[in-house]
Amino acid sequence: MAEILASLLEVAEKAANIARVCRAEEALFRLLVEEKTGDDKNKKFLSDFKTLADVLIQEAIKHYVGKKFPGLAGHIYGEESNKFTNSLGETVYIEVRATPADTAELLTLVLDGNHQAARLLAEAVHSDSGLAPDPRLKDIAVKLEPEDLGVWVDPIDSTNQYIEGASDDKGRGGVFEHGLQCVTVLVGAYGRHDGLPIMGVVNQPFVRRDPQTGRWSGKGFWGLCYDGVRVSSIQGPPHSVDLSVVMSGSEGEHVRLAMGKLCGGDSERVRLVAGAGYKALCVAEGFVSAYVCTKPKTTYAWDSCAPHAVLRSLGGGVANLRRCMASYRQGVTERGEEGKEPPQLVYHQPFPNGKGAEMWANMDGFVAYRSPAVLQAALLALAECERT
Repeated sequence: MAEILASLLEVAEKAANIARVCRAEEALFRLLVEEKTGDDKNKKFLSDFKTLADVLIQEAIKHYVGKKFPGLAGHIYGEESNKFTNSLGETVYIEVRATPADTAELLTLVLDGNHQAARLLAEAVHSDSGLAPDPRLKDIAVKLEPEDLGVWVDPIDSTNQYIEGASDDKGRGGVFEHGLQCVTVLVGAYGRHDGLPIMGVVNQPFVRRDPQTGRWSGKGFWGLCYDGVRVSSIQGPPHSVDLSVVMSGSEGEHVRLAMGKLCGGDSERVRLVAGAGYKALCVAEGFVSAYVCTKPKTTYAWDSCAPHAVLRSLGGGVANLRRCMASYRQGVTERGEEGKEPPQLVYHQPFPNGKGAEMWANMDGFVAYRSPAVLQAALLALAECERT
């Protein structure tokens, strides 16, 4: 288990390095963007983009994790197709090849003959991440075989913020509402049999920018929850003592009002924040109390699996909103039997009537939380909203 988690941390940091390389030169970055269409398009946005960085990161994670753990090969899934089309209309299937030169040769086809850009990206893919081993992983003695796991990858969560590249938000209470700070790399492993998240890595590639060099540095977080063992890189109690909520700007006014009442009528404690992975990370770090998502087809398995594992490692989770609300309507408490987890999102079964990306949409909505008491309060507020 520790070896697998260490590998996920390594590839997430490698992914963050690739993301930073792709953003370092604006001229290079303009070459990387391609609009998604058809079933791959996220219905929440009028336009939705995939970048070569997205595709390259996803394929790098598949390559390195699958190579090290053959039992996981074929069970690593992500948001992106590895098909990319260059400006000449030629279709190229992105993959990590045996050597940096071979990978650069393939990338040159996508980058319209830009050999320098292809070389930089290939070097980022093949180079060591530079991540120091986390000594806390040595204490993890839980046994789990790769054949028992599946992996969800979101190579660059909050792609729109990544493309826009803003860094003017100074943050408030540890939370940024938009910008590069909301971008995350998400790698989460779940049990193939029950679909529950077991371990997750959330990497923020853009946390601090050096004022002299302009270069960004990031930070990684991880958590593991399995067979009664809970271990996380996040230590200590939540930073915020007041109830506060993050959500997407696409949520309806009735949900915002319900969460406003939950937060004592203080609108400053209901934040509209970019990035599903980042919003869940804000809960895990304890900057806010909950992340509420009521709309289907706005978040997906790759958005929530990794931070869900981190939250479970902290005693929280990502509760299935539809199932929890059904329990409320029937007069059943949100925790059911004493000590039993509320119904959680699971990651091993597709939505039966979905097409393309929609097969893995979080159709039932969710509440991400660290404290079960916060979950109870959020569900109560939403239930009262339904009755009015």
